[in-house]
Amino acid sequence: MSQWLVLAIAMVAACGVVLAITVLKQRRISEDDDPSETPDVIEYMTMMVGVVYAIVLGLAIAGVWEARGAAEDTVRTEAQALHEVSARARAYTPPVRDRIRTDVDRYVTYVVQKEWPVMADRGEITAHGTELLAKVRADVTDHRPRDHFEEQSYQPLVDQVAVADGARNARADAAGSTLPAVVWFGLITGAAVTVGLIFTLQIRRSGKELLMAGLFSALIAFLLFLVWDLDAPFGRGLAAGVDSFTALFPHAS
Repeated sequence: MSQWLVLAIAMVAACGVVLAITVLKQRRISEDDDPSETPDVIEYMTMMVGVVYAIVLGLAIAGVWEARGAAEDTVRTEAQALHEVSARARAYTPPVRDRIRTDVDRYVTYVVQKEWPVMADRGEITAHGTELLAKVRADVTDHRPRDHFEEQSYQPLVDQVAVADGARNARADAAGSTLPAVVWFGLITGAAVTVGLIFTLQIRRSGKELLMAGLFSALIAFLLFLVWDLDAPFGRGLAAGVDSFTALFPHAS
């Protein structure tokens, strides 16, 4: 059984139970019952729905914002690790050092100029970028240290390449959408219900009431747009950029 079917059954069952209890209770009301003595249920329901939706929306915004920050940290880690590889390669002989630095520069340039637009549009990294990083790894791991000084530099270089590879994989995981479809269903449905409850209240045509209703609806729309924009850490207006790469490798831009 799919999760959507389970969700639909749960929602229908909850509505059915509430409606059944309400109908049964309505039949047992005596003739001398005065409804004016009970509080207005609509106002309380509107307030509770608004509070619950505000909590859910706030958690969604916090989640996508945290995911964006993690994506920026991932890019920074990858760029710094590659910079360390390029800098520590000075311990090797000029041919080996130049080969490592050339392949690192080639990889960074490709990421900045080619892979980043693809990642922003499709939410995935490219196979060619993976091949270029594998070439950097081969340059480092296949070299046999000639002396004690190169032996001391070998393992740190291997570790930094591993850090860059791990950061690249984390960047691939963060390239797509952060929130699952069921969360978006809840956010959009909750927004429709919350805004729709405005019409159950006795709003008249006074300027203040119309202004507040309009501002409230606009606020909900803005917050949903903010969640949508932050939901793709690399693909939309507030996306994480390539600044970490270009700061350490200015020639890549």
